[in-house]
Amino acid sequence: MPTTVCSAKASCKKLPGLLELNDTHLQWTQDGKKAPSIRVAHAEASSLFCSKEGAAQVRLKLGLYNDDTGHNFTFTSPQAYAEREKFKKELTAIISRNRNASDAAPRLSVTAALAVDASAHGTLTANAPAPTGKPSLQLARPSISRAPSVSSDRRATPVITGNDPASDFRLRKKVLLSNPELGTLHRDLVMSGQITEAEFWDGREHLLLAQATQESQRKGKSGQLVDPRPETVEGGEIKIRITPQLVHDIFDEYPVVARAYTENVPNNLSEEQFWKRYFQSKLFNAHRASIRSSAAQHVTKEDPILDKYLEKEDDGLEPRRERPGIVELLVDLAATSEDHEETGNEKDVTMQAGRQRGALPLIRKFNEHSERLLNSALGDIPPAKRRRLDTGDDAYSQIDIDDLHDPEASAGIILEMQDRQRYFEGRMATMAAEEATAKKNLDVKEMIRESKINVQNWDTNLNLLKLERKPGDAALVGMTQNVAARLDVKSRKNDIPDGLFRQMTTCQTAANEFLRQFWSATYPPPVELQTLAAATPAQRAAKAAKMISYISKTPEKVAALIQTAQHHGIDPTRVETAMKPIINAVEQALTFYRNKKGPLS
Repeated sequence: MPTTVCSAKASCKKLPGLLELNDTHLQWTQDGKKAPSIRVAHAEASSLFCSKEGAAQVRLKLGLYNDDTGHNFTFTSPQAYAEREKFKKELTAIISRNRNASDAAPRLSVTAALAVDASAHGTLTANAPAPTGKPSLQLARPSISRAPSVSSDRRATPVITGNDPASDFRLRKKVLLSNPELGTLHRDLVMSGQITEAEFWDGREHLLLAQATQESQRKGKSGQLVDPRPETVEGGEIKIRITPQLVHDIFDEYPVVARAYTENVPNNLSEEQFWKRYFQSKLFNAHRASIRSSAAQHVTKEDPILDKYLEKEDDGLEPRRERPGIVELLVDLAATSEDHEETGNEKDVTMQAGRQRGALPLIRKFNEHSERLLNSALGDIPPAKRRRLDTGDDAYSQIDIDDLHDPEASAGIILEMQDRQRYFEGRMATMAAEEATAKKNLDVKEMIRESKINVQNWDTNLNLLKLERKPGDAALVGMTQNVAARLDVKSRKNDIPDGLFRQMTTCQTAANEFLRQFWSATYPPPVELQTLAAATPAQRAAKAAKMISYISKTPEKVAALIQTAQHHGIDPTRVETAMKPIINAVEQALTFYRNKKGPLS
């Protein structure tokens, strides 16, 4: 039996309940219920966020390795602050143990977990232990919990290579949640026991593979330059919200801030003091990426600690940090005098840097930021392999873009002919004879004379031209009637009740699924199907027989729908017409099954 460490009255999502921390889990149980609604193992806790002392609501947020949103709790008892502090003390120790245990594996850690309460006025509160050293991004930690698989028949359940059953179950759940119609079909057929989980996903492996591919894609770094914006809260005070991601972005974008943090926290400054002084210092305003920095210089303060890390403005004609390597001509803005010597190009005097000296630091800051984005996207690829391998020896090949070339036309399929030369010789002789005859019969003078005769009195002939009005009126009336008919169809109210329409939709989707299952059991499976084991001929025959038993009941269901429509005073032919395609497909499957002799192979 787990031992309870501490407990307190707390609400979650505006629902009252009891928050408990034992030696294995943190759990929250809603009032009036016996089973806990939230249950988190100690090993899943990654960060902690708390409201400041004296806030209107005493809050606590627990971040998880496998869930970015985490869980929010609001303490409601008269001793809410004391109870929250006890939970914070215990959870901080748990998070520290988790981080120390994770250091044994090759995983980096986040330096700080900072939070500011929404109702706080310009006060920063640090609630998670900050490790020493230069901080860096924290890698995702897999969830320890395992969800049971829905399917009991794992013989033909589609799986993703390399995934465990829990991950496979999670992929199927996400696919169903992202596709409401598929989720409804799964609930109607699988949860009711008509077909198994394996049969439902048979033939839908591409959906699981697409979901797995989407989750495996590494999200690139944000292209936005780090520039925290102050917010004005009640009372006119200014506040900047600090999150662990913002801290990591600042350290990554400005290494000098990371160095200042490492050298001064916690020896000279506390974490809270460091961030307060940084956002009021000249160092912060020097790093801002807009013209707002110049307007805020009058509110900066002299800081004896952070001012030591100020760097000289990079506003010289030549940048302070030279770019290593050879610049390709495609992106080299200085290559204007040697790329086309034969035409007499001169240096482009309009592209001289430094005319507006104050803009140079900002431009170079953008260039360095863009370079960091590209390097993060390329990863650990060596610089030599990042360049194109087919640049060639001449300079033109470096600026030649493949996308600007027309795609090569297909040569087509060669027609195999007997005595091909004789065929073309005959064709050429015929064409030569026709051309000779045409030239012989062609009289240029006669053609000019006929053209002059045809254009004589053209204005008189044009005035004599009269268009009949009846064909034009008939065309206009036809178009008007067509538009009116379409508007009538759109404006006509659908008088089929929602309940009946829902029954028709359910009947059609279920019949389509049974037909899909039947034909997949009748025809050989595709070669690329990823299953744990292929179905035997006997199993496929049994599946086909099972599906045909469901399919054979579809006409009865459609007849019942037609009778229901008659009871509601609806024209039964409308329902019959709507369900006619599915009835035809069912009859074709039944006919095929009756005519097929012998077991399925």
